[in-house]
Amino acid sequence: MSGNWLGDTVEPLGRGRTVVGTVFSRQMWTARALAALRIVAGYLFVQHGTAKLFGVPHVAMFDHLSLYSLLGLAGVLELVGGALVLLGLFTRQAAFILSGEMAVAYFIAHASSGNVLLPTLNEGEAAVLYCFVFLLLSVAGPGAWSVDSLRRSAPTAGRATPA
Repeated sequence: MSGNWLGDTVEPLGRGRTVVGTVFSRQMWTARALAALRIVAGYLFVQHGTAKLFGVPHVAMFDHLSLYSLLGLAGVLELVGGALVLLGLFTRQAAFILSGEMAVAYFIAHASSGNVLLPTLNEGEAAVLYCFVFLLLSVAGPGAWSVDSLRRSAPTAGRATPA
């Protein structure tokens, strides 16, 4: 037997096993795909927040936005929460709050115009999609490449351990 590029020994594949399933575990790719979803959703949410609070990118609807309005609060949540989700820091908590924000946004801004069960007609698809993406992240966690995973794997030297 000789080692492959992963350093493992090469053994013949058993019945029903595949090269892809052997070399690349489903868990590894699930964690990476979840991280990619988290990073993209966080990045897009930071853009929503900066558009509302700083005018970058410029969205005419937010030109005279007051910080002390519902949209101003949404901008703060989107900027801070989006950054936390993007970095993977306090991901579950931030994603849960952002999921709630999107549910409220849907029912206040979109469902109130009619067609509650048809977000395509009330232009609420993005709010619904963000709501459930953030709900998934709040339950599943940040995936790979997150500050949360670095904090979890930090050595515990110097910390008191429960007896």
